[in-house]
Amino acid sequence: MDERQQLGSQTARNGFRNEDDVVNKFNNWQNDAEAQIWLQIMQYDLNEIENVTAVKIFREKTDVQAQITIKLRGVIDAQNMQVKLVSNPKGFNQIDKRWLDTYNILWNIPNEVLGILKRYTGEILPNIENPKDARRMFANEFTAKEQTLVLNWLVNNKTMIISDILKGRGRLAAEWMLVAQKQQANSRWILKPMNFCVNFFGNGEVLITKQGNFKIGKITMQRKGGDNGRHTANMLQFKINPAELFDE
Repeated sequence: MDERQQLGSQTARNGFRNEDDVVNKFNNWQNDAEAQIWLQIMQYDLNEIENVTAVKIFREKTDVQAQITIKLRGVIDAQNMQVKLVSNPKGFNQIDKRWLDTYNILWNIPNEVLGILKRYTGEILPNIENPKDARRMFANEFTAKEQTLVLNWLVNNKTMIISDILKGRGRLAAEWMLVAQKQQANSRWILKPMNFCVNFFGNGEVLITKQGNFKIGKITMQRKGGDNGRHTANMLQFKINPAELFDE
């Protein structure tokens, strides 16, 4: 195990309550041991850093952006970090939710697959007799042909889908994932490059679960549900268990 891997997961005495704590740690990097470790994981030489300014980002894949000024060169790097705070080691975290028509703009979903997925989320009501839920259909209630259509589309577009729901696109795409898990005595954290996380969570079979949902590696794709029966329950969402990174 190299030095960066050893630094990549640590126990935090004080823990983190929210993204503001992460921002404050970066802004106090000269006195904060954990912020210094994060910068080293990002391959910075602490002796070459002149200044670090962190800001919180809203409604993007990036939650915190750290702007690092390098001495002598006057160069400012920007590192985009996604922050996941978890209290339950087996808890799931929503990483993306949108209406299927919005995903269609990104992914150009074939009409037949889009129609199946809209029955899956409940935007279109079930077209079978006696569905398990009158509001929507489960993946294992579709015909074998329909299941194959969706699974094949997911397999063929797996890389793009996982990158979009985890990393995002554009200048605020997330480059790092920081997972902080609260425990009774201490908190622990792990910081990994987002490309590693894309491979880690996306690696594995594309399948239909016993519960009737779609799974892409370690990522669950399901109807959002909840919302006290409001229309937004019919959105599509993707979920992961961020704490699984601790066991990688």
